[in-house]
Amino acid sequence: MDPFVKGAVSRPSGSSSLQALDLSYNNISGENAISWIFSSGFFPKLQHLSLKGNKISGGLPELFNFKNLAYLDLSINNVSANFPSFADCSSLEHLDLSSNNFNGSVENSLSTCNKLRFVNLTNNRLTGPVPRLPGGVGIQFLYLQENDFQGVFPDSLTDLCTTLLELDLSYNNFTGALPENLGSCSGLEILDISANNFSGEFPVEIFMKLSSLKSLVLSFNNFVGGLPDSLSNLVSLETLDVSSNNISGLIPYGLCQDPRNSLKVLYLQNNMFTGPIPDSLSNCSHLESLDLSFNYLNGTIPPSLGSLTKLRDVIMWLNQLHGEIPSEFMYLQSLENLILDFNDFSGSIPASLSNCSNLNWISLSNNQLSGEIPSSLGQLANLAILKLGNNSLSGKIPSELGDCRSLLWLDLNTNFLNGSIPFGLFKQSGNIAAAVLTGKRYVYIKNDGSKQCHGAGNLLEFGGIRQEQLNRISTRHPCNFTRVYRGITQPTFNHNGSMIFLDLSHNNLNGSIPKELGSMFYLSILNMGHNDLSGPIPQELGGLKSVAILDLSYNRLNGTIPQSLTSLTLLGDIDLSNNDLSGTIPESAPFDTFPDYRFVNNSGLCGYPLPTCGPGLGSGSGPHPKSRRRQASLAGSVAMGLLFSLFCIFGLIIVAVETKKRRKKKEAALEAYMENHSNSATGPHSNWKLSAREALSINLATFEKPLRKLTFADLLEATNGFHNDSLIGSGGFGDVYKAQLKDGSVVAIKKLIHVSGQGDREFTAEMETIGKIKHRNLVPLLGYCRVGEERLLVYEYMKYGSLEDVLHDRKKTGIKLNWPSRRKIAIGSARGLAFLHHNCIPHIIHRDMKSSNVLLDENLEARVSDFGMYYQSFRCSTKGDVYSYGVVLLELLTGRQPTDSADFGDNNLVGWVKQHAKMRISDVFDPELIKEDPSLEIELLQHLKVACACLDDRPWKRPTMIQVMAMFKEIQAGSGIDSTASSIGIDEGGFSAVEGVEMSIKEGNEFSKHL
Repeated sequence: MDPFVKGAVSRPSGSSSLQALDLSYNNISGENAISWIFSSGFFPKLQHLSLKGNKISGGLPELFNFKNLAYLDLSINNVSANFPSFADCSSLEHLDLSSNNFNGSVENSLSTCNKLRFVNLTNNRLTGPVPRLPGGVGIQFLYLQENDFQGVFPDSLTDLCTTLLELDLSYNNFTGALPENLGSCSGLEILDISANNFSGEFPVEIFMKLSSLKSLVLSFNNFVGGLPDSLSNLVSLETLDVSSNNISGLIPYGLCQDPRNSLKVLYLQNNMFTGPIPDSLSNCSHLESLDLSFNYLNGTIPPSLGSLTKLRDVIMWLNQLHGEIPSEFMYLQSLENLILDFNDFSGSIPASLSNCSNLNWISLSNNQLSGEIPSSLGQLANLAILKLGNNSLSGKIPSELGDCRSLLWLDLNTNFLNGSIPFGLFKQSGNIAAAVLTGKRYVYIKNDGSKQCHGAGNLLEFGGIRQEQLNRISTRHPCNFTRVYRGITQPTFNHNGSMIFLDLSHNNLNGSIPKELGSMFYLSILNMGHNDLSGPIPQELGGLKSVAILDLSYNRLNGTIPQSLTSLTLLGDIDLSNNDLSGTIPESAPFDTFPDYRFVNNSGLCGYPLPTCGPGLGSGSGPHPKSRRRQASLAGSVAMGLLFSLFCIFGLIIVAVETKKRRKKKEAALEAYMENHSNSATGPHSNWKLSAREALSINLATFEKPLRKLTFADLLEATNGFHNDSLIGSGGFGDVYKAQLKDGSVVAIKKLIHVSGQGDREFTAEMETIGKIKHRNLVPLLGYCRVGEERLLVYEYMKYGSLEDVLHDRKKTGIKLNWPSRRKIAIGSARGLAFLHHNCIPHIIHRDMKSSNVLLDENLEARVSDFGMYYQSFRCSTKGDVYSYGVVLLELLTGRQPTDSADFGDNNLVGWVKQHAKMRISDVFDPELIKEDPSLEIELLQHLKVACACLDDRPWKRPTMIQVMAMFKEIQAGSGIDSTASSIGIDEGGFSAVEGVEMSIKEGNEFSKHL
């Protein structure tokens, strides 16, 4: 029998005397599932109500007749409504509405609740200033994190100081400096204001007055200045987190000088600290976690830190530290994470680290470490991540590493390791248990595969570091990275686990590839390239069912490519180039998708994508003759066959000779053509550095049958050598040329600006995805090719060019857009964007939606272009596209460009419309539209409201593109956005108030910050 309550709940009997009702963590769902609870008179004596952890949705009825209610918990549901009034809840002491979808302003909703002690509004969509709470009440716990509260730190909160113990304002949009009277909250124990926009000098005077403070979290703000020694006076302080600010200077020497100090967590990462690590940190005897990464610290690690026996985390990566790793770390019996990448440490890896039996993550890559890898590391049963790449380590790979029962990630790339790969390295395959990682935040940076960039990628601990700071890594690392993945470390399997990452590339390893490697079922990335491995590729590698990247290049492997590798269905990239492989490349997937350079420089290898294999040289004795007659018959047949074959061969030779003559003639003509146009053309457009033979041999990958035989030579000829006379546009991704092909058809060719951060394999995969996307409001990709370092895209030609040119440069286009045409363009571009957001799998975020990327065909139908061109390095959302679409819609309504100093000065189109919305809104519309038809004003106002909804400064308030299409449908149906004209603010032709169109828009000049 199911012990949980499901669906809606009916009124229980005897409810008039009920004092406590707890239905937490059931399966109560629906919009009206609990409406009876809040009905008038049902529970006059109810004091305790908990509906936590259900699936209750919809709104929340007014809380009438709950004068006795002291405890209300609706947390972890899906309630979506404006924040309710609690005016009648005069007895309320505990209020928890966290993890719902409450929205709007709280304002005075709680101002009469004089008995409140606990308020938790975390993880909602609340806006405006901090709620006003009755002064003098005994509120002890106030949690407002993960909302959209704005403004400066409210002085009203300091009225609660006499009783307030915990205050959490993190992940909001507060700005400015902290008020001095915050120091009067002497009883405050926990203060978290992280992930806001607070600024100013580090307010040490305020914090010195908070003598009871146990946790101070200021991360992800904009505080400047230095940390003073006087922080040691906060003897109760257990957590100090100032990560991701702009704090500079030295780490205070006297941070723990008071022997009564309680400091357990010290997070100083991602600031501008300089100088040495003070050895006085050893006075922080309770310290458990120390993160100094992403600073400019120098000097050595004080050996005295080895006395901090409670220390679990030593994280100091990306500094300028040098010297040896202290052998005294052997005394850190609680140590779990030792992360020292991107420094200048030298000497050997201390073998005594094996005494730290709890070690889970050792990361020492990109240093100058030498000597051998200690075999004693194999004693670390909990070791999950071992990163020693980009050092100067030598000797053999210890087979004892295979004794690490939890090892998931092994990176030894770019060292001087020699010897064979030990079979024992894989002895734990199928035995690794789940839940072995410590849950640290990480970032994995996939390398671009360029010559100066060694290894598959880098796994880095990334807690408390701003994502945009990744650019700093390039100062210490020669790689451009093509992908960035973020998350929390956790296993990817439930049982029978194995290693998931193995990089042994760029060493001096020899011998054969162990067949035992094939037992690593969960291995995702395997890189053994740039070694001296020999022998065949083991058939057993077909057992790597999860492998996505396989690199065995630059070795001395021989034999054929095992057919078993065709079963690797998740394989996204393979590199077998520069070996001694022979035979035919497997013809089935996934091998039929890989480019030729992944197989080159294997003298005996043939088959697609390399040249086809020649005829076999097998011989046989023929059938045993049973009679002379059969022999004679067979001999006659053979003779006739040979004679016929000779005629065929002779004919083929004649055809081949003639074809070769014609080809040479064409090559000579093309050589002269290219030479002529490379001299006459200007700029980089002609600098192909190709021979005619190469140009003739480059085919385009195409998605349309009529273009199947198109070559680069055809494109070169059709654009007159990519001459400026063929240039029809330039944009952020490159130049666009008009090309008329031999069959008379016209296409547009985009010559991409070279992007070093994108690998060829990724370019091909992305183009193959984009080429399959077809929609009447999208510009279709017809084909693509790679020519040297250049990439060319072939698109369907759009007769009238871009909306930007048609709308803002009439002299160039000679086209005047009336309102029906503009409306058609608005709807068409919205339809195309909606298709990308909601109908493509995976969904595509444009990230560069603007009028120049809306093209117009011969029917003035809008076609969105350049979609899918941004490879996803960082997190983004569809709401940025929605904002950009709102700007395009404003352009159509106003006839003005988004940024024009002549029209707006230091402002922009969005700010200009906002300003006029407070006066006479009709002034924003293009005068030619009103002149054309004065009755259009109401319809233009309706479309303006759609634009303003898209331009809401709060991303979560913006509609989806599906909802935008629904708004247009309502307008077309004649109902408008609202049922009456007055509801959108019409007042004698003016626009009465900015609130009428819900205009909440920043006035900055750059729209990109809204993405």
